Amino acid sequence: MKIRLSALALMASSLALLSANTSTSTPPTTAEIVAARVTRLTKLLTLTTAQATQATSIFTTEETALAALETSEATAQANLIKAVESNSGVAAAVAAVSTIEMQELLAKSTADAAFYAILTTAQQAIDKELLASGLDGPGGGPGPGQGGHH
Repeated sequence: MKIRLSALALMASSLALLSANTSTSTPPTTAEIVAARVTRLTKLLTLTTAQATQATSIFTTEETALAALETSEATAQANLIKAVESNSGVAAAVAAVSTIEMQELLAKSTADAAFYAILTTAQQAIDKELLASGLDGPGGGPGPGQGGHH
């Protein structure tokens, strides 16, 4: 019984700590997202200072484009749910979501192509290995990604 109460107390304090941490945290800024990505890619690919500067510009452009699409995507997703629930306008709602997803994929792929172009042949070989192994997925963690250098 004592062990069960101790476990419950530990879980309750963990939950309180988690909620305290999440309620005060703010999402990272575009600059922070880009800086983390460039830092990770610099370590993985041994980017030069000039390459890191170029990568920062490339990924800032990408993140800015993606942020601009975020609100549109949320609206399109909400409209799709409404269309499904009303059984009316589903095709148009799906087309709207698809268009936004295509724009996101275009922004990501354009950034990946521009980044790949600034790499040396040796860095490109390492990059291909990382992408094939799944170690360069979204957020830089393990797993396959949509596109490359996220």
